[in-house]
Amino acid sequence: IEDGVVATDPFLDISGDVSTDNERGLLSIAFAPDFAESDVLYADYTDRSGTTVVARLLAPGGQGPVSLEDAIVRLVVEQPYSNHNSGQLAFGPDGHLYVGLGDGGGGGDPEDNGQDPASLLGKLLRVDAALETDAASESVGGHSVDSFAVPEDNPFVGEEGVRPEIWALGMRNPWRFSFDRATGDLWVGDVGQNAWEEIDFQPASSAGGENYGWNRLEGTHVFQEPVDIEKPVAPVFEYGHDLGQSVTGGFVYRGERVPELAGTYVFGDYVSGTIWGLRPTEDGWEDFVLAETGLSISSFGEDEEGELYVVDFGGAIYAIE
Repeated sequence: IEDGVVATDPFLDISGDVSTDNERGLLSIAFAPDFAESDVLYADYTDRSGTTVVARLLAPGGQGPVSLEDAIVRLVVEQPYSNHNSGQLAFGPDGHLYVGLGDGGGGGDPEDNGQDPASLLGKLLRVDAALETDAASESVGGHSVDSFAVPEDNPFVGEEGVRPEIWALGMRNPWRFSFDRATGDLWVGDVGQNAWEEIDFQPASSAGGENYGWNRLEGTHVFQEPVDIEKPVAPVFEYGHDLGQSVTGGFVYRGERVPELAGTYVFGDYVSGTIWGLRPTEDGWEDFVLAETGLSISSFGEDEEGELYVVDFGGAIYAIE
């Protein structure tokens, strides 16, 4: 989009290469921190068979069109169901790439992926996108995969039976997450099951390894007995399905258009269209409704100046002013 006008030629169009069944499709892109020099970006999508793929792409000269012809597949995760595939990609302040994966769907996490340390599903992953691995390419799900390198300081590196890519676990569908550009804190909107939506928080000082409780807990509430989790991390905010039914995580506001929102985490709900603000107080957290939009809020966006945007599933992008 240039000067408010959608360009005739898209920057990236992989419509013929993805499955759009249910909650699938092109789910996220993330530009490498050195994109201005490297022209590298990453895409998270579900291929025609419904398998999650994270691929390294090139935008020559920083311009489109970008295609999959020269893509390097870096991660492939087979999905048992067509929902809860998640799909957010984001580079953290540490320069590493974070990948959100839902529990694979099916309702109630029937395969217990959220708590299975040998599965990447129901997790937040942390990988080193800058490093190439010494391992030879392998074939996974019909793709030739050059796997991501794993940072040596990931919390489960070296633990038997635990995938080293895992940064946090116990998530149902971390559809959208973001890093506060001022503090480095991590905010996650994790979509609930039948009753509770939650916002999870991880301070920038965290060494990873947090367990957010799913599928033993839905928010702060018992979902399945026994709750056999040591020190589950409770959400900093949750709301019932009387207020909304599918949380869409947002960003901490660091722009200038709305100074009253400085330092406020702004997020919404896909079903109700409500937009909330959440910020810390001396006694905990303060939440407040910012707008009742009537939109189907599928995502938020942040520009280089820290201004925020709302994506409506109906096909429009709105600026928050």
